[in-house]
Amino acid sequence: MVVSLSAAQARRIAVSAQGFGEPAPRGPVTRAHLRRLIGRIQVLQLDSVSVTVRAHYAPVFSRLGGYDRDVLDAAAWRHSARSPRLLVEYWAHEAALMAVDDWPLMRWRMREYVHGRWGTEIVRKNPKLAEDVVAAVAELGPSTAGQIEAYLEAEPRGRKGPWWDRSETKWVAEALWSSGVLTTATRVGFARHYDLSERVLPPDVLAREVDDDEAIRELALRAATALGVATEADIRDYFRLSAKQVKPALADLVDAGQLEAVEVDGWAAPAYLRAGQSVPRRDRGTALLCPFDPLIFFRPRMERLFGFHYRIEIYVPQHKRQFGYYVWPFLLDGRLVGRVDLKAERAADALHVVGAFTEPGERPVEVAAALAVELRRMADWLGLADVAVGERGDLAGALRAAVGATAPR
Repeated sequence: MVVSLSAAQARRIAVSAQGFGEPAPRGPVTRAHLRRLIGRIQVLQLDSVSVTVRAHYAPVFSRLGGYDRDVLDAAAWRHSARSPRLLVEYWAHEAALMAVDDWPLMRWRMREYVHGRWGTEIVRKNPKLAEDVVAAVAELGPSTAGQIEAYLEAEPRGRKGPWWDRSETKWVAEALWSSGVLTTATRVGFARHYDLSERVLPPDVLAREVDDDEAIRELALRAATALGVATEADIRDYFRLSAKQVKPALADLVDAGQLEAVEVDGWAAPAYLRAGQSVPRRDRGTALLCPFDPLIFFRPRMERLFGFHYRIEIYVPQHKRQFGYYVWPFLLDGRLVGRVDLKAERAADALHVVGAFTEPGERPVEVAAALAVELRRMADWLGLADVAVGERGDLAGALRAAVGATAPR
């Protein structure tokens, strides 16, 4: 007999599985807290937009509260005998931080990307350049593409070709990164510094081989666990797997009793639930969510779970934007009830709410009261003294009043 879940039950499971609704840590957030969180949500997506804060920092704040971002920086981009690297960058969704120990689960993808993910013809026709880039990195140590290029006296970076404005050296370095020959040693100003993987990752991680089918099953299980309850499409998206890979993996996991097939009211496709997963009795979880938070980065699932249509409008001309440039959905007691277009304005020492909007049927005063508290928390975390609310959106007036009521006396 197939278990049936209501839409509300599915939503509660999904929010809980992502670590929302639990008490914030007492005292400072530590590596141990970060390790547990990564074990739960698996990935922190990277993105270059920094209008408020870079995307990989935000999910930690949303779940654990204000923390020292240096804890994450050290875990991702620094290594010492006393504090070994906890995270590594790879295509583990899009470009993302994942646990170092999980690197071997991606070897099948590294083989697929032996000539890179994009611009493969550039890499194929330049095997000597690939050898030269590896030799340059071996000699230089952690280096940007520009530093590698200067060392090789390659073509100028500004010389345009058919692949945007990237030089061939940059494309080859990215291909070597995608194939696992190089990895990210550190970032400075968000610029990636490449190094040989063997100088960055532990020997036991580099030596570990995982059968491709076993790796896919493990990734599918981790995705299903992180999502709580999910369709095949949801599970595929989490680590960007194919249907050909996921279908047999899910069948094996169901046969092994690790996943359970379920039906969710209103969902057109069957779903999968981690065996033993409990159903929370009530909606919990309040947080601002960046556009690349794992709870919401698959937009069809977001709409199915929350009835919340979301489109990131960074590339939409300003006069055509409905909500704003970089919009954060607002999760209140386990439901998405509004959204805010945010910008950290350092010169004004303020977190600027460019626009604020409620979802249909929500009470603006109630949403504003809770949202004002979260905005103050975010401003404090970002080291900003104030929260300034603009004029755009049906929530702006109520939010301005609520933010005023929370101002320090």
